[in-house]
Amino acid sequence: MQNEMRQKMRKKSRLNQAGIALFLTVLLAGILTACGKSPDNPKSPAASSDYTAQSSTKQSDTENTMKSSENNNLSGVIQAELEYIPDGYTRPAEHPGTLTKLTYDTWESFTYEEHSQRLTKEAFVYLPYGYTQEQKYNVMYLSHGGWSDETTIMGTDTTPRSFKNVIDHAIENGKIKPLIIVLPTYNNTSENDSGNYSLALQLTDQFHNELVNDLIPAVEGKYSTYAENTTPEGLAASRDHRGFGGFSMGSVNTWCTFRYCLDYFRYFMPMSGSYGMNGEAMAQLVRSSGHTADDFFIFSASGTNDFAYGAFRSQIMSMANESDGFFRLAKSEADGNLSFLEREGYSHDGKASEEYTYNGLRFFWNGAE
Repeated sequence: MQNEMRQKMRKKSRLNQAGIALFLTVLLAGILTACGKSPDNPKSPAASSDYTAQSSTKQSDTENTMKSSENNNLSGVIQAELEYIPDGYTRPAEHPGTLTKLTYDTWESFTYEEHSQRLTKEAFVYLPYGYTQEQKYNVMYLSHGGWSDETTIMGTDTTPRSFKNVIDHAIENGKIKPLIIVLPTYNNTSENDSGNYSLALQLTDQFHNELVNDLIPAVEGKYSTYAENTTPEGLAASRDHRGFGGFSMGSVNTWCTFRYCLDYFRYFMPMSGSYGMNGEAMAQLVRSSGHTADDFFIFSASGTNDFAYGAFRSQIMSMANESDGFFRLAKSEADGNLSFLEREGYSHDGKASEEYTYNGLRFFWNGAE
């Protein structure tokens, strides 16, 4: 049933050969300049809580031209500044959603097309309070970063993390529309794969095979989503109701998904992790996939004290300024396909990741029905 999808993924994988050297060089150089400890490791020391709410004064003229208008698409309107996660949201909510472990079969990443080594992997699936098979839900796939796994962002069914509480409260208070969140891992044959920089970079570039052929069918064949079926046609027809995001190496994974999987995703949320391609090259990727500038929206965010900020911001500005108008900075889908928000003083840590994700989920699918 998935042969057509695999053929598409194989064709797109070949496009990667010319750009992979640049991709690895730029990203590895940026990441290796960071401190020795992983910023994504939940065991790393917490960052200082002394943050400011001011917008960055480093915005370019292009950023200052971001437009605002009435939204007439699926998503809402992006605010001028990132919203802080409200006080009390990290505590358990009165109406909590649930985390469920999902086990599915896939193949070893580097020999995926040969199907020579079978793997059984796990992902966690967040279901909102009151989930029912009688209702259709949008789906957000959230990728962890380095030194991490499928439990890092929200925890497990028995030991949830505080960010699950944040999502519970946001849904309970109407800030985020009830949705399904999928928390997979790009770890391959070892749970420690993401702790190896160069290996993690390669695995994020391979993850799209597993994502489209195995993970999405496993999730959306079981839970109630907008996909009528999990054939390539069924997933493509429901792409407006599917998003992918991640912080740090999860952001790299997001750019890879944007590169290979536009047929199946409309919304993307890269945060503090660049891809090493300029604006024109990124625009050409979209054109070569057969899609237009109206077929996607990218919500991006970073912090001014983040070691990845410089390269990440440069990529976003290159997309806005060097793509012949293909990427357009805007506050809504009606006006463009790209947004960039930054938090003055924020670093490369879990606090930043959670706040950016919270804000992105407030935007996606939050427009008028």
